This record gives sequence, structure tokens and C-alpha cells, in this order.
Amino acid sequence: MCRWFAYLSPTEPCLLEDVLITPQHSLSKQVHDHYLPKLFSHVPGEQTSKLEITLRNRLQNVDGFGMVWYSPTRSSFVTAIEGTRPVVYKNASPPNNDAYFHSICGGTATKALFAHIRAATGTSVAAINNHPFTFGRHTIMHNGLISHFADIRRPMLTLVEKSAYENIHGTTDSEHLAALYITNLTRNAGGGPQSWEKQYTPQEMLDALISTFHQIVQLQQQTLGAQNVQACSLNVCCTDGEQLVAMRLRNHAIENPPSLYYSTKAGMTLNSKYPDHPDDGKGNPNPTKKNEEHGEHVIVASEPSTYKVEDWKVIEKNHAVLVDKAGKPTEVKVDVPQQYLAQAETGKHF
Repeated sequence: MCRWFAYLSPTEPCLLEDVLITPQHSLSKQVHDHYLPKLFSHVPGEQTSKLEITLRNRLQNVDGFGMVWYSPTRSSFVTAIEGTRPVVYKNASPPNNDAYFHSICGGTATKALFAHIRAATGTSVAAINNHPFTFGRHTIMHNGLISHFADIRRPMLTLVEKSAYENIHGTTDSEHLAALYITNLTRNAGGGPQSWEKQYTPQEMLDALISTFHQIVQLQQQTLGAQNVQACSLNVCCTDGEQLVAMRLRNHAIENPPSLYYSTKAGMTLNSKYPDHPDDGKGNPNPTKKNEEHGEHVIVASEPSTYKVEDWKVIEKNHAVLVDKAGKPTEVKVDVPQQYLAQAETGKHF
């Protein structure tokens, strides 16, 4: 199952190297290792066996990497653009030995970052299929699965606005999900590339995600019959570079979505300007700022990047976190109507 990391702050840039490479459990390490506190015990004898821990850590995310960071550079050259816009880097290989990725991360800081490592689910391993996906100033990434995607792909495309359809370059369920989301988000603004440059409220972003989920389940039930539809896992994160929405959803009465956490504290630990250190417990020997100088920030991640369990909070099943322009997060419940609960068993627990 894929893994992703998102960082957003109104005032405090992060060095990409600090958050994606340096920590012992940074996203680039999650290609082959996993840490799920508050969801899964990592200590043999505590509710689980050593064998189960080993099996959990055999999950591999080796089918590519992608990241988007927001930069103000373009706005200083193009007068029609204000604020930051996404810059994209993708590779069909894992990030561990990618020298270009390491070079970019060592020399780039940003106030908004999305990064994703992929475990392919039936589509080709190619950079074009890697997350995140961008539409104007908007960026979307997904961890999970749209069940029966091959069966609903054609009717799903009929719901996608023309420009959003033309912006689909790969074959994944996730990119089609992103195109349907941007269609729903911008519908009242007329749709198309001009509306992709607008900002919408976090609630409007969440509403667009929920509408997308409803449309997908409705297509599944119409195509296959409700009794034959398996659950979808939709851990989706979207941003415009200043606001963020992350949703953890699975439409099943018992089964859980993939793991998802958020933190308003870990950014200080992950920032080499401050005295703390994500791993060694000894602290940063050469801090340039005091802890109290750190700005507001929110990190949302499939797995914590630090081993400070107290800094991380689980996003509960069928809940979302909305982050406004001030960097303030709000948790809300996502209603899943009874008729949208999957009836066909999958036996998959995440």
C-alpha cells in the first residue's frame, strides 16, 4: 500500500532533506519499513507476535516516487499569477538511490510539500503514473484503491470535465479520482484551467472529495449491483499551496482504511534550524533558532516520520482534517451513508 507525506505552514519553510531523507523513518525509508503506532504494536509480546511484525514490514513501496513543492518563483515573472505554484518531480524508481532527488532535497525549502511512494495496483510502473497529480495550483494524492476501477472507468470519465479529462496523462485510478475531484471542486466556477487557478475553502475542498466518493460508489452499484461491490479505500490529500484537506475513508462496516496520522509538533523536530532531533535523542548541536520561534504547521502522513509517538495523532476512520490559511487544523467526521457500505467481502484490513 502506498505511503505519503504532506507538510503545510503559513510561515515556516521546511528543507526537503530534513523531512524526506534525514529521519530514520522518513518517507524514503518507508519503501521497505513501516511504523504504525496507536494502530499496531511494534513490540513483540504486546498484542502481537514477532512474526506478524515481520510480515507487516514486508510491505514494499517500490513502484516509483513523486513530489510536489510550492514555489513563489513563477509569480515574480508572470504578473497574472500571485502566490506559489506547484513544482513536480517524479521517478519510476524508489527515491533511495536517486541522486537527483537527493540534490533537489538538499537545496530546496518550501512551505507546502506533497511526497508519495507508490505500490502499483494493476497499472504500469511508470513516472507518469506516480502521484501527486496537479491541476493548476491544486495538487492531489491518494493512498488506497478504487475497487472495480476497470469496470467503472469509462462511465467515470463521462463525469469528468473536458479540460480535466485532457489533463489525465496516466492510467491509474488515483489520477482519474483527482480529475473527478477537480471537476467537482471547480464546477460552480465554470470548470477548466482558469478555475484551477482559484482558491476554494477547505470545506469546499472536502465537499468535492465527498461528492467524488458518492459518484464512484453510485457508478459501482449501477454497473455491478450493490451486492457485488467491494469497499474502496480513499486516503486522499489535496492542497492549493496554502490550505489542505486530508481524508481517511473506507466504506465498510468493519474494515479500516490505510493508516493516516497528523501532527502540529513534529515539524520542529524535523527542522534542522531547531535544537531538537528526530532520532538520536541528543538534539541538534548547531541550532540557529529557539523552539519558541517555530511557526504554525501541520504534517499529515501515512506513517510518523519521528518516533515521538506523543507528537502524532491518528486520523480516525471516515474522518478528515481541514487546515486553513493560518495553519489551524480542524477534525471533522465524514458521513458514509448506509447504502454506500460495501456488501461484498474483501477480507482486507489495513
